[in-house]
Amino acid sequence: MTEDPLPEGARIEGPVRTGESPRTLREALRKSVWIVIWLVFLSSPIHDLAAGDHSTPATVAGWAGLAAFVAVYLTLVFRTMGVAASRLPAVSLMVLTLLALAVVLSLTLGPAWLGLFVYVSVACGTAFPLRVSYWTIPLTAGVMMLVGLHGGAEDARSLVLLVVLIGFAMTGVRQLVRTTVELRRARATVAQLAANEERLRLARDLHDLLGHSLSLITLKSELAGRMLPDHPERAARQVADIEQVSRQALVDVRAAVTGYRRPRLAGELAGAQVALTAAGVAAGLPAEPDLHGVSDEGESALAWSLREAVTNVVRHSGARRCTVELVRRQTLDGPVLELSVEDDGSGGSAGGVPGNGLTGLAERLEKAGGSLETGGARRGFRLVARVPLTGGRGPGGAAEDAVGSGA
Repeated sequence: MTEDPLPEGARIEGPVRTGESPRTLREALRKSVWIVIWLVFLSSPIHDLAAGDHSTPATVAGWAGLAAFVAVYLTLVFRTMGVAASRLPAVSLMVLTLLALAVVLSLTLGPAWLGLFVYVSVACGTAFPLRVSYWTIPLTAGVMMLVGLHGGAEDARSLVLLVVLIGFAMTGVRQLVRTTVELRRARATVAQLAANEERLRLARDLHDLLGHSLSLITLKSELAGRMLPDHPERAARQVADIEQVSRQALVDVRAAVTGYRRPRLAGELAGAQVALTAAGVAAGLPAEPDLHGVSDEGESALAWSLREAVTNVVRHSGARRCTVELVRRQTLDGPVLELSVEDDGSGGSAGGVPGNGLTGLAERLEKAGGSLETGGARRGFRLVARVPLTGGRGPGGAAEDAVGSGA
């Protein structure tokens, strides 16, 4: 278990604020509500003061002490929320203040105030580093037991276990929050590294594609310029070569751009998960797809099919659930990779006539050597797209191999 891995004041940018200090009034109010709920355990001291069993000076002092205790506790929780506990002197001073108030109020006003030690234990578990929390929590429980025995409290021993368990539970919650923050940071770093790697790959590809062609164009342009006054025929041949090299470079760049713009099935699966979740549709999607034996054109056709199907589910079907399956099958025409998208919505297009999107998908799949099937399912609409596999298993292989299923 790592100890306080985040630097002081560390923040993770993003829409989720788990483990971070509030940065807006709305976040502060939301977190305040969550913290104030747990102040319900102060009902025993409040009931003790409201019962009128103490003198007027003692009651006033009790209310003042309780208000000071709550103020210090809330300040401590808010200041250490989502921040590494590296300001040990300031944190220690606030925890010692809580402990002193709990001891004084319990000794002077009675056993009903022993519940304050629970908040001291929580403060030790959330504000101190782990190495300090591991001994301050039992110490707090020990002090509470001594104070309770001194005041003749019969339930002091039973409260010891509660104080220890709650304190150590808060250390676990804090570590869970920190792990979540670290995971969010790691995912952001991975995304950034992936973007950087894609930029480097694009730079390498453009250099390989255009470096030689542009150098050759420059060389021939200079050569044609020198030949032009005295040898116009030879200069014309150089210009013709320049034209040919330029056309070939343009073809190479277009092919490269087409490859970059080609949708990938893994990316479309991730996008489908986000789109369906945002639309309130329960999604069942496969894991990372196995595309062994699938051509780039076939993968692109399946990716377009998934995008079109999910778009129809989100916009038109009114479905509550959508299931995506990716299965390898052995057919009479050979092995294929089959993508099926089924929902429980209102069904297909009006009158059973496929729209422009489905017509375009059928043409795209046909160009890749595949096929498209659409029709009503038991409770909604089902789209099945198939593309051939190259180098797949022969007819003697298994009839069906589930690559991944969200069922």
